[in-house]
Amino acid sequence: MGDTESTRIAYAHWAGEYIHRFGSIAATHPLDRELVRLWASSTSGRVLDVGCGPGQWTGFLHESGCDVSGVDPVTEFVEHARAHHPHLDVAQGDLESLELPAASIGAVFAWYSLIHLDPAAVRRTLTELGRVIAPGGGLLIGHFAADTVVEPFAHTVITAYRWPVSWLADLLAEAGFDVIETHVREAAGQRPHGAVIACRRDAG
Repeated sequence: MGDTESTRIAYAHWAGEYIHRFGSIAATHPLDRELVRLWASSTSGRVLDVGCGPGQWTGFLHESGCDVSGVDPVTEFVEHARAHHPHLDVAQGDLESLELPAASIGAVFAWYSLIHLDPAAVRRTLTELGRVIAPGGGLLIGHFAADTVVEPFAHTVITAYRWPVSWLADLLAEAGFDVIETHVREAAGQRPHGAVIACRRDAG
């Protein structure tokens, strides 16, 4: 799997249900909101919410003081985000090929927006994020965590992947990032959650 067009089509089909269940920031975990709020307070420059979905986190980042915009490949999500956050810039776009100049973004927020990418596509996307983030800029990724291996599973919408935080950290290092923090949270009846905070390395 990992085909971005298949993922876009699948989410377009599920958009109404997804928005109903997850389109509000109240549907997110309080610990995640606190982590994101603290990370947002440490950023400078424009923040890009990649894979922003219906815009709940984009709005949260704005309320947390960020100059933020969003991008998502799913038309239905972009339309919902624009309708509910008309003061924010939300565009339709491909996460593996962002229409932005190099080093033009202060930080990128990628909350569960990479989970449907196969390992090769994750590597390409991290390279693209490294291209648009300015040296010293931040990156926060949320994902499904695994213990030791990268493995696909049957997500409700379309096949997704879970991976060890250490694996993601290695890919980030290859893409020019220094990992600052890693987090894993486990709860009964839920898939383990992972988060990684990184900083774009100065190429010089």
